[in-house]
Amino acid sequence: MEGWSLTGGAPRGSDGGALSVSQAVQYAADALDSISQLTVLGEVTGFRGPNAKSGHCYFQIKDASCAVDCIIWKGAYAKRSFELRDGMQVQFTGGFNLYKATGRMSFVARSFTLAGEGLLRQQVAQLAERLRREGLMDPERKRKIPAFCTRVAVVTSFSGAVIDDVKRTLRRRNPLVELVCVDAKVQGEGAPAQIADALERAAAQRPDCILLVRGGGSFEDLMTFNDEALARAVAACPVPVVTGIGHEPDTSICDMVSDRRCSTPTAAAESVAPTMADLESVTAAREQRMVAAMSRSVADASASLDASASRCVRAWSAYVGRLSLALDAFAARPCLQGPRSFVDRRRFELEQGAERLDAACARSFERAGAQFENLAPRLRAVESHIASFRHELDLAGTRLGRAGERQVQSRAASLGGAAAALDALSPLKVIGRGYAIARGERGVVSSVAAVHPGDGIAVLVADGTIEATVDSVRLDADRL
Repeated sequence: MEGWSLTGGAPRGSDGGALSVSQAVQYAADALDSISQLTVLGEVTGFRGPNAKSGHCYFQIKDASCAVDCIIWKGAYAKRSFELRDGMQVQFTGGFNLYKATGRMSFVARSFTLAGEGLLRQQVAQLAERLRREGLMDPERKRKIPAFCTRVAVVTSFSGAVIDDVKRTLRRRNPLVELVCVDAKVQGEGAPAQIADALERAAAQRPDCILLVRGGGSFEDLMTFNDEALARAVAACPVPVVTGIGHEPDTSICDMVSDRRCSTPTAAAESVAPTMADLESVTAAREQRMVAAMSRSVADASASLDASASRCVRAWSAYVGRLSLALDAFAARPCLQGPRSFVDRRRFELEQGAERLDAACARSFERAGAQFENLAPRLRAVESHIASFRHELDLAGTRLGRAGERQVQSRAASLGGAAAALDALSPLKVIGRGYAIARGERGVVSSVAAVHPGDGIAVLVADGTIEATVDSVRLDADRL
């Protein structure tokens, strides 16, 4: 960087004299570019962004004695884990930049994280987002608070002025409301557990709703109502919960998961106890609506009854008309006008039928006689055919008898030869000559190895069977 010295040397112009504005700004920009990345801790003020067109954010960061312009480009802000707003203590990482057209210096932050109270807010925001994803903040989950609560439970600290404000507000607006007060620590160590226990004890009194209230305070004072266990206890409470925690800007996680969130404890008490005038106006309005509804119901029922009566008259008239037409049709029948004519017509039809039957019988007899006369010549012709068929049948019977005899004789000769051969091979014939067959437990005994001393055997001879027991076994070596 020609002519510029970070040790305090003055820059020089091209002619060795004064610098132009552009040259001076360029020297300053080059000097800022030479500074490495910085991490700056400061409070956000004057926050504007993201810009509707560019998406960039413009604001200042300051400490007790100094402030500097700050810019976060659209891409860097899109990676945020929380929303920037005035008053937050934030740690920015980036570098300085000089806008040459105006010579204005700004700190360009490439990333940022919360510090101090901002860290607590970030943790609360992360918890709120997790509970929102679980559905604890869905409007569909929130229960409806009765318009007029006759029994209200209040969970708060008895040591503060909040309980007196709630009592005074309820007495002023509607003295008919029954109040149940449950003491609980609303700040400090152990407060979330005490409040959760107080909610359980208040729900056991079966009120119409529960007011969970406390006065205003710092963000740290209200951290009790950002406790996850307490928030889940509020969401799981069997009785609808109305919260009035802190002042208007204060919003805790308990406010988010409750069934109704009010800005202050007084507003919470007012929301569940309408004034007597409001009740009177509501009652009068409901009376008017009820009278109008009843009048409409009566008018509708009357119109419906008139329409039903008209339909009944028309239906009965039509039914009677159909019956009259049917009766006239029956009366117009000949059998009812002149019963004798009906009998005469049936007698005439019967006589005609008898005449047709006589004529049909005569014709049938004539046809049958003609057919019998035609059958005689045909029967005589068939008789001659039968005689010739009988002669052929006799010849065929003679031939069949001869062939059968030849077949029987040849089969008888073959059967005799087979019987002689079978007889010659029969073991019974061998037995008849004095031989015998021995049978053991495993069949015919063909070897001395098949039986043992003490075994029972059956000896088959020509005229019967001998039951015996083996005493000894001797192997004849000459027959091997």
